[in-house]
Amino acid sequence: MDTVITILHVGTAVFIVGPMAIIPMTGLRALRSGNAAQVKTLAKSTMIFSWLSLLTFIFGFGAMSMADPKYGLSITTPWILWSIIAYAVAFVLNAFVVVPQMNKAADAIEAAGPDAAGTKPAGYGAIAASNGIASLLLVVVVILMIWKP
Repeated sequence: MDTVITILHVGTAVFIVGPMAIIPMTGLRALRSGNAAQVKTLAKSTMIFSWLSLLTFIFGFGAMSMADPKYGLSITTPWILWSIIAYAVAFVLNAFVVVPQMNKAADAIEAAGPDAAGTKPAGYGAIAASNGIASLLLVVVVILMIWKP
């Protein structure tokens, strides 16, 4: 059973957390082109993937609890603790900074009309920075899972 939980943990990390980190980057391109409808769709997709990423978090706890006792894994194991913190910050940034800023920028594009194409709307920098930090933190989680200091 521990193998199944581990596979679910890794699978959801690849197919849910990966898109959670990548979709806002596509949203930035849509913002530059002035496509408000696409930005709103990508914001909604980012929010869905962000909430679904909690499955990876849950499966991670399952994998940790089912691990062989000889490894002595717990929440206080340094690489697990740092992974939890990094994931939590990435989740908060995506769900509560990136998505609202994407929606706000899409509304600004709609309000500006066709003249908005080619310009960076307000909030572009916040989206880029927040998503960049979240993506970097998710890479740190992957490195911690592989390296296990």
